[in-house]
Amino acid sequence: MEAAKIRYIILLLLSCIFLSCNKVRSSGPTGQNIYATQAFRDYWHSGKAEVNSYHLNQSRYGENRVGKAVLIFVTEDLSKKLQVKADNPSARNKINVLKVNFTKNFITGIYPYSMMLSVFTPVNRDADPASLKATMSSQEWCGQVYTQLNLRGNRYAIKSHSYFEQEGDERFSVREALLEDELWNFIRLDHENLPVGNIEVLPGLFFTRLNHVDLKVRSAIAEKSETDSAFVYRLTYPDQERNLTINYEKNFPYKILGWKETWKEKDQIMETTAILDKTLYTDYWTKNKNEFQYLRDSLGLPRHY
Repeated sequence: MEAAKIRYIILLLLSCIFLSCNKVRSSGPTGQNIYATQAFRDYWHSGKAEVNSYHLNQSRYGENRVGKAVLIFVTEDLSKKLQVKADNPSARNKINVLKVNFTKNFITGIYPYSMMLSVFTPVNRDADPASLKATMSSQEWCGQVYTQLNLRGNRYAIKSHSYFEQEGDERFSVREALLEDELWNFIRLDHENLPVGNIEVLPGLFFTRLNHVDLKVRSAIAEKSETDSAFVYRLTYPDQERNLTINYEKNFPYKILGWKETWKEKDQIMETTAILDKTLYTDYWTKNKNEFQYLRDSLGLPRHY
């Protein structure tokens, strides 16, 4: 009998150790989280999407390129196992996520760039604090690149395809850490629990692919402050001499007002900025012609598209 009790205690301790090792990050709740409020449910679970268009100044090849950026936020159900959209509403193995589709369109000389980032972050951060998936694609006249991250246990499995010889086709994994690219969702879901201090971050896919930087976890310093009109979240990467600063509203739904990114390139400080132009809160499947035209203009598409 005593031996059975001892075995039970050992198994219980091992289970606790296993769970603590696999829950790499915690949302660190401070009372009721934003995503648990009625205001959040009314806004994000109404079947509508939020479309934000930004004036973009993208630094590329040592010069600023005028363009458009768009952040589209919507909630949807994701297959937790397959990490793709759950088409069956009654599926058991699904999880509700906040999805951001982040696009950039700009031109360098005769090269039109079309870039898109998608990040899928569980709404209930108490149960699932880390984003499940991120994808990035970039197309321009030289060719295209594609990168995908999938959370598998406590690591991100990464597939990367590129027309550049030094990158080529790669498969590898990195340990779970904060994704720079999930900050856009975290601000909307749970900004009070954004990490601060010395942290580890997997840098953004737009930056790493455009600048041919190895995709790996890096040390960063995270700071949160406020002005009279906005909250400010700032990431600093000392080893890259790079900063990302995001400004967002002080009140729900914590809309992102703009951002600035600076980094060093051949002893020159480069800067990319974006400032909010318009916001559209619309049915995900809209038939409104004015809304269609706004979306086309926001994405930089021609009128006859």
